[in-house]
Amino acid sequence: MSSPSHHLLLTGGSGYLGGTLLSHIPGAHLPKSLKISALVRTPEQAKAVATYGATPLYIDTSSPDLIHAAIVDNKITIIYYLHDAQGSHVVPFIRGLAQVQESTGQQTHFLFTSGARMFSSHAGAPFDKPLLDTDPNLFEIQKSQQAHHESIKRGVRANNTVIETAESLGVKSYIFVPSLVFGRGEGFGNRISVQTVAIVQAARRARKVYKVDDGTPKWPVCHVRDVAELYLCILKAVVEGREVGSGKMGYYLAASGHVSWMELYEAVGKALFKRGVVDSEEVGQAGKKEQTTMASGIGCRVEMVEVQLGGACAFTAEHGNRIGWIARFPPSDVLHIADEEVGFILKKLKEKEEAHVGHGYS
Repeated sequence: MSSPSHHLLLTGGSGYLGGTLLSHIPGAHLPKSLKISALVRTPEQAKAVATYGATPLYIDTSSPDLIHAAIVDNKITIIYYLHDAQGSHVVPFIRGLAQVQESTGQQTHFLFTSGARMFSSHAGAPFDKPLLDTDPNLFEIQKSQQAHHESIKRGVRANNTVIETAESLGVKSYIFVPSLVFGRGEGFGNRISVQTVAIVQAARRARKVYKVDDGTPKWPVCHVRDVAELYLCILKAVVEGREVGSGKMGYYLAASGHVSWMELYEAVGKALFKRGVVDSEEVGQAGKKEQTTMASGIGCRVEMVEVQLGGACAFTAEHGNRIGWIARFPPSDVLHIADEEVGFILKKLKEKEEAHVGHGYS
């Protein structure tokens, strides 16, 4: 018996992850019955998403009622939420899915894109041993975490809200967790990683790469193509009607392994020194003065520098492998391609800055 047809709504299609995912959908061999829409804000975005076979959908996300109505009117059955890790609008999206499910009898699905910071030392998560994304107690661990920063608290709450709201309404939920993502994005919008960009921006302003942690804490990493493949692996399972972990057992970390921040700092430092962006390839220890300078380069508050550029995260990927996902890029690749990636980031930052000057923003 064939599976019922689905209608997927993707949000965040102009972003680094969403754009790469969107660009991989045409070649993913998904069922022809799957209808794909993408949330857009401008006519330019509408034209761009249409080139990937997606139907542009305008929704006023400032209005919960309009969000709910759009989901119901378009009979959306799957939502991939990629544009806000703090989950500002998740509840009306999930409630809309629940109404579609009630009216059609078809199971609906909500995938929420979180972040590794919500499973790190910054969030009060354990990091003295591997924390598997298949741990049966993971939901309770998240519920008991005490985050150190308000933005991380909101992110952890968003994960819990998605799971609890979806469960109460019969919608299947999935918490998708990107790690430190590297590699060139392949979408129509942003094509550079937020995390690596922050390292470059901070070092460029400080004229030196600085570490913010004591010791050599590690962090999970993953190539952007592998991240897109895990998104697609979950999607294929859903549209084919296969059971995969969801709800309190629905965490999926996109990571091929871990690297130490120090290794990454050293690789980026060499690439920046080679280009004359920093005065030395040596990595320093950031004090309060250096962190203030780094914060101005990133464009964040001083207390968020340690969150942007460090921390320990023992979150470990296992769930994706159980459903057939295989990471093709080893974690060491983030170090091997650091020179190329830094060059690409500097190029894109320069283009952005020149565009701002051209529009009179400087």
